Order: sequence, then C-alpha cells, then structure tokens
Amino acid sequence: MTAEERHRQIVEAARRSGSVDVTELAVALGVAKETVRRDLRALEDHGLIRRTHGGAYPVESAGFETTLSFRATSHVPEKRRIAAAAAELLGDAETVFVDEGFTPQLVAEALPVDRPLTVVTASLPTAGLLAENSSTTVLLLGGRVRPGTLGTVDHWTTKMLAGFVVDLAYIGANGISRDHGLTTPDPAVSDVKAQAIRASRRTVFVGVHTKFGAASFCRFADIGVLETIVTSTQLPSSEAHRYSLLGPQVIRV
Repeated sequence: MTAEERHRQIVEAARRSGSVDVTELAVALGVAKETVRRDLRALEDHGLIRRTHGGAYPVESAGFETTLSFRATSHVPEKRRIAAAAAELLGDAETVFVDEGFTPQLVAEALPVDRPLTVVTASLPTAGLLAENSSTTVLLLGGRVRPGTLGTVDHWTTKMLAGFVVDLAYIGANGISRDHGLTTPDPAVSDVKAQAIRASRRTVFVGVHTKFGAASFCRFADIGVLETIVTSTQLPSSEAHRYSLLGPQVIRV
C-alpha cells in the first residue's frame, strides 16, 4: 500500500467515525505505529486532520462537513456546559440571533423562558424548539434549507437579516484560529454568519475545544469582532490567553 492510499484510508476512517486511533490504524493498515504518526503529521500539514494524543480527528472542509445528527452525539456534555455559560451572557438583550448548529441549539434551550425575548434564527430545529414557549417570539429566516444541518441559507436569508438590528448573536463555526479567524466550509453559510455578525451589537462564539486551531474553506469573521468566546477547559489556558489578546473575553467551563 502506498502512502497516498494510506492517507486516503485514514481520512475516510476519520470522517466516517469522527476520530481515529494510532494503534488501531497500525493494525488495520499493517504498518508500524511510527508510520501512522508520520501519515498523520502529513495529513495535518495538508489541513485534513488534527492530531490528538494517540490519534486524530477530521477537519471540516469544502469537501466534508459533519451533519447535525452527528454533532448531537459528539462532546455533548462539553457542549451543554458551554451553552449554559453562554446563555448567562444574555444580560439585558431583548433580541437574539441563534446560529445553525448543535451547540447554538443548546444555547437556545438554555435561554430564559420567564421573560419576553425575540429570537432570530436560521435553524429549523431551534425555531421549532423555541416556538413552544409563549414568551419567546421566533423569527425563522427564510431560504434554502441545507439537508445536513437544517439551516437556511442564500440571498433570502441574508436579505432578511440585513433588515434587523440584533442585541446579541450566538455564533458557531467549523473552525476558529488566530491566523484565519472564524471559518466554515460552505460559502452560503459563511454569508449568513457574516451578515448576522454585522446585524448584531454583541457577538458570542460558542464552540468545543476541537474547533480551535482548525481552518475551513470560507472565512467569515476576525477574532476581534467577538465580544466573548465560550469554550471548555479542554482548551489550554495558555491558548485561551492568546485568543484573548486579540480582543474577546475567553470563558472556559
């Protein structure tokens, strides 16, 4: 088996399972662990995977993006802690944008139900969830529905957003890095996220530690536009400090 063939199989396995293990790959590919580690370093250099201790996980890109259902099974306790902490940042906001994606959806679940709130969202699941609360007014942005995430996109969505001034936006991303800012694989999604940030007075990024250092295809914002980053303690404090130097407060929970 050539190195190219091993690389292809490693990437396919990571995308299929969500992560790969060095020992398991060595057995499956019939090579030494050090060969697998070299393969992982090469794939990380090409932006296809991110290495972890003993393995790796795939980086979302123009050719690969996880579905909402997959995200609902990955790092769920971490995402719930992040969502609860992010919801506490609501303050006196009366209008809120909630991004598509599983972690923003959990933020929506954690928002207070005992006060009037208007929520603008591009997420069908989030709209359905919040519509059950009589004190919350839900504005679902129209547009083409993406099958993997059930989020709306394209010019219909961004045109509606351009007509709003929102107090607070909860934004997710497929990657966040100090070099490339906030990124996502799909240009249509990138446009919606960028417009939501432009329409909002305050922007809070919510994301698990695996998002950090990763860069996807479309850049939609710089780190400096964020008021706050909410992530978990699995992001090292030294790295959190480096992000805080770019402007936002960084909260690790």
